[in-house]
Amino acid sequence: MSNVSSIMHAKSTSEDINTGLEEGFRKDISKTLSDILGASYRLMVKSHVYHWNVVGPLFKPLHELTEEHYQNLFEAIDVIAERVRALGNVAPYSIGHAADFAPEGKEVEHLTAIEMVDDLIKEHESICRQMREAAEKAGDNKDVVTEDLMTERLAFHEKAIWMLRATASE
Repeated sequence: MSNVSSIMHAKSTSEDINTGLEEGFRKDISKTLSDILGASYRLMVKSHVYHWNVVGPLFKPLHELTEEHYQNLFEAIDVIAERVRALGNVAPYSIGHAADFAPEGKEVEHLTAIEMVDDLIKEHESICRQMREAAEKAGDNKDVVTEDLMTERLAFHEKAIWMLRATASE
């Protein structure tokens, strides 16, 4: 078998990885990251749905802000999934609970802009709490890459919360 052929048939497993992070930790943090990825996906979908359906005096600023947010979240989802892969684990591949991504409560057409903002803030705050725990766990295990990723994502979510609150304040 040629070198190219053997490379193409090489199988990388989680056990083969020797980057200084223990396999058990890599599996655990990958599960945590997968949960964050799911929450980020849900928030991206909600932001997009609200982007399409917001009405009233806050239409323009919320339409523009939610567009910025769902675009940022879309890119972040890819980065988080790639981190799971770099840790030697399979990125989530099933959206079996896609119905759970839909906005809760009243039908979207009956939500006010303020109710949409409140819902988005709640989702951002929840992800912040998950990311803080993941960053701490990563730091405790010398996984500076995941810790930095969570820090970067936290900055986005905290700014999003601030902007949503400022946009909807009276």
